[in-house]
Amino acid sequence: MPRHVTIFTGQWADIPFAELCPKIRSFGYDGLEIASWGDHLSLDEAASSVAYCREKRKILADNGLGCWAISNHLAGQLTTDPNSDARSDAFCLDPSCRGDAEKKRRWAIDQMMKAPVAARNMGVDVVTAFMGSPIWHLLYSFPLVSREEIDAGYRVVREIYAPIFEKFRQNNVRFALEVHPTEIAFDIWSAERLLQEFRYDDVLGFNFDPSHLLWQGVDPVKFLRRFRDRIYHVHMKDARVILDGENGILGSHLEFGDPRRGWDFRSLGHGQVDFDGVIRALNEANYQGPLSVEWEDPGMDREFGARESCEFVRKVDFPPSTLAFDGAFAAD
Repeated sequence: MPRHVTIFTGQWADIPFAELCPKIRSFGYDGLEIASWGDHLSLDEAASSVAYCREKRKILADNGLGCWAISNHLAGQLTTDPNSDARSDAFCLDPSCRGDAEKKRRWAIDQMMKAPVAARNMGVDVVTAFMGSPIWHLLYSFPLVSREEIDAGYRVVREIYAPIFEKFRQNNVRFALEVHPTEIAFDIWSAERLLQEFRYDDVLGFNFDPSHLLWQGVDPVKFLRRFRDRIYHVHMKDARVILDGENGILGSHLEFGDPRRGWDFRSLGHGQVDFDGVIRALNEANYQGPLSVEWEDPGMDREFGARESCEFVRKVDFPPSTLAFDGAFAAD
């Protein structure tokens, strides 16, 4: 049976949920990965009201859509980040916390504690999210960064997330971190270190997104094969590296869509991700969850891109073989 094809609603938060559902269904999707901002999903209400969740599920069902994961990316970023400038204010849905790093953190931790309860009430068992990082700003070791500073950063994450993961365990919900620059885990080795920090707790896995690995020079297929038992959710998203000798991989402080950038996001099939390899690796891992389109392309109309991306995913999502292709030649 083909995997469900869903779309992440984060890039569509400007459209009310009741209007978005029929639109997404008309594009050909099976369901949504629902973002917890806009009016798409309130974690406060979803965690406290089964009736609220029942109404959300009814809107989905009335439009022939399902839901297999909810997202808490924005609050997740604030749980461990320094939160020391105004950029993070936009991620905090409580205006009274803006401008205060620790108030933002407390709000974000509370939201993350509510996320597994909301997921349970919505009838799903995966929350996709960011975790932030207290040490991302130390990425380049000048001034010199000590090993002790890095170790301390991982300890901060462990201290904050140990009770959060216990809440996830109590609700039988899994936490799927999107491995991503600015997160405590952003490539293969930092992801491995994070798992070690939590002693390979089964609650913690990954929301695989190949686009964020590709531009760093990390092979997405190798990531999948290394963490095959930890892939709890999948984002289908493309990117293209366009180094030309004048730009660099760090983006040059240029906005997405600027042709001078060294890399950019692309609609599915317009970038360089090896999706054939990705699907083969997912088949090897027996991943049965949804393939969720996270649509981002600064040079393409999003409705055109969303339709085309749904078709692209259905085309590339082939089932694994159940027999050896040369089995017919085998001797009795």
